[in-house]
Amino acid sequence: MPRLTRIYTRKGDDGTTGLGGGQRVAKDTLRVATYGTVDELNAAVGLAVASGLVPRLAATLPVIQNELFHLGSDLCFLEADKVTFTLPQIAARHVEALEQLMDELNEVVGPLENFVLPGGAIGAAQLHVARTVCRRAEREAITLARQEPVGPFVIAYLNRLSDALFVMARYENRQRGLAEPLWDSAL
Repeated sequence: MPRLTRIYTRKGDDGTTGLGGGQRVAKDTLRVATYGTVDELNAAVGLAVASGLVPRLAATLPVIQNELFHLGSDLCFLEADKVTFTLPQIAARHVEALEQLMDELNEVVGPLENFVLPGGAIGAAQLHVARTVCRRAEREAITLARQEPVGPFVIAYLNRLSDALFVMARYENRQRGLAEPLWDSAL
């Protein structure tokens, strides 16, 4: 567990940051941008939790926030460094847990019969914001994976998480007794 005695180091004043393995890279590299978007996603999830979600989601999302820290760790280290360092990483079990969660929540919300507009309860709307940030993180991770290796479950996890956040938004609205805002293609 990292221990931070100071928040500032002054090492980044030249526009670089350190990866987990110690390499200095520009702060605007794709790897740094990708795990930065994962951090943004975690903050968006935290905002949804702080809004006061229904108990099932309030219990689940802090676990996902911890997994997002695993994902950040996974992305912060180059694949070659992962043989040297012991670190949390996203694994198949994390992807499978999201699939199980979606199956459970889908039993409650039922099939999707129309496109859903982001909205309804404040928590549902915030989960939709988190979903869109997750999709951006996924796109960035895909681009990164074309340039250099990433963890084997990084992209699958982000893909499932964005779907899970969508289902959670639907579940939040259903549990609050709010109709989902639907797309009206005739407007």
